[in-house]
Amino acid sequence: MNHYLAIDIGASSGRHIVGWREDGELKTKEVYRFPNGAVRKDGHLLWDAGGLLESVKAGIEQARELFPDIRSLSIDTWGVDYVLMQGDRELFPCYCYRDGRTEDVIPRVHELVPFSQLYRHTGIQFQPFNTVYQLYADLLAGRLEGATDFLMLPCWLMYRLCGVKVHEYTNATTGGLVNAETGEYDMELIRTLGLPEHLFPQLQAPGTVIGQYEGMDVVLCATHDTGSAVEGIPMEGEAPYISSGTWSLLGVKTEKPLTDAESERANWSNEGGVGYNRYQKNIMGMWLVNQLQKELCPGKPFGAIVEEAEASRFDETVDANAQAFMSPESMKAAFDRQLSGKPACEADYFRCAYRSLALCYRQAIEELERNTGKHYDRLYIVGGGAKSQFLNRLTAEATGKEVVALPIEATALGNLNIQMNLQEGTI
Repeated sequence: MNHYLAIDIGASSGRHIVGWREDGELKTKEVYRFPNGAVRKDGHLLWDAGGLLESVKAGIEQARELFPDIRSLSIDTWGVDYVLMQGDRELFPCYCYRDGRTEDVIPRVHELVPFSQLYRHTGIQFQPFNTVYQLYADLLAGRLEGATDFLMLPCWLMYRLCGVKVHEYTNATTGGLVNAETGEYDMELIRTLGLPEHLFPQLQAPGTVIGQYEGMDVVLCATHDTGSAVEGIPMEGEAPYISSGTWSLLGVKTEKPLTDAESERANWSNEGGVGYNRYQKNIMGMWLVNQLQKELCPGKPFGAIVEEAEASRFDETVDANAQAFMSPESMKAAFDRQLSGKPACEADYFRCAYRSLALCYRQAIEELERNTGKHYDRLYIVGGGAKSQFLNRLTAEATGKEVVALPIEATALGNLNIQMNLQEGTI
């Protein structure tokens, strides 16, 4: 029996999950879990990349103890963030996407390449943390002088395992520098911005073996976690999905990118999938709820939080995607500033957060149907957020869709599926 290892790292935690096929079904076992989170240092939000690598290796060791015959492994993470390299040496720090270092850079990028032109080329929604803005910030700060490579986080982690540097397609598309039509880095944009051309090699597709680590193949899955999550959804027919975690990624598979004016106006993205385009939108997600819990009632079980939120009668809502919620020092204060009425208790904040998310989902679904010219009856929700029956009910009520909530590790399942399909010859 062949075993495979998916290493799925999110903004708040990482997990090692071993998978295998048994009687035609995919079986899984979580063998290791570790915490993650950005740290504030010298006024910036940073990732402890070295610590992530140590946790990755520790989890692999644990997995090998339980399953000595693991055939291959792959790593997925969130998008847009990267490690700069000078040969085999890291040029730290590794900045977190929630850091504010691009704020003054964005207007300068748009002076060189207006956003409408960026969108026509790449089809990527505006987000202040897109890789294009981060790299331009590095350029202005002199950090690209002497840099030989930049590696998106999952590719950097796999490089440190197998010694091979690659740029994987799905994750590269998240950054706003890949041409939506060609599926390769857009060298016209890169030259216009003055970014070093040698940093942008040919992209590699999911399902590629790039090296070996202790006798195991190191394989490229869809290294952007949402790309893998979509591969892990047992979907019937064509339907929208929400990959619900720290972020809620709401979208649908399309044959080709949609880079028209309406898609730009509504700030939709076209990201790489495994043989298809993912037309999707970032919504703030469970970040709102998780940060409120840490601030207002750390240690209180989410079951109790949800029960109290359901009993609350606070009906005011906020724009869950407002920039004010991106990285506030106090999430409670951020809600207070956005609300006209003051919540009377903790439960009011949570009810407001859940209802606001559901309304954001409704708006996004309406835009999706308008922009694609299609009507959808069903909405799949996967990931940690799918465990919230309260949010699922609010979402069904707000959107009028049949909500199919699958509280599964969809990202790890997609990661594993790609590895298995490669070894079984179906890629």
